Amino acid sequence: MKIRVIALGRCRDASIRTLEDGYLKRLRRYVSLEMAEAEPRGKSAAKTIERMLSRTDHVVALDAAGTPFDSRGFAAHLQGLLARHERIVFLVGDAEGFGGGLPPAAGEKLSLSPMTLQHDLARVVFLEQLYRAFTILKNEPYHK
Repeated sequence: MKIRVIALGRCRDASIRTLEDGYLKRLRRYVSLEMAEAEPRGKSAAKTIERMLSRTDHVVALDAAGTPFDSRGFAAHLQGLLARHERIVFLVGDAEGFGGGLPPAAGEKLSLSPMTLQHDLARVVFLEQLYRAFTILKNEPYHK
């Protein structure tokens, strides 16, 4: 089971990067995880992302219009995805979201919140929820 997170743009805030790195380290106890940053040129976000995908990837875009889950619901959904797919790729937009639109490969949309989140902060919130999902699945005490 593998997970890849592709984030549009670079995180330039050192304190947010530190939080992100901490969750990435924790997550790697549970899953093969890769974090990638994509720098789209102009309105070519979809094309930039498509070049980073394999045709067998299951692609989930983080989008306010996506399916909302509570933490336990997301954990159950993630467990199902991991059982059915070799690699799950989560897409996180930049300040403009996905600019010219989502890549065609994005077969699913996931909402972190109906509220607007700053894009670098959304990366950390998503990684924390991903970590929480794995602790729920492993019946570990992190989730309250």
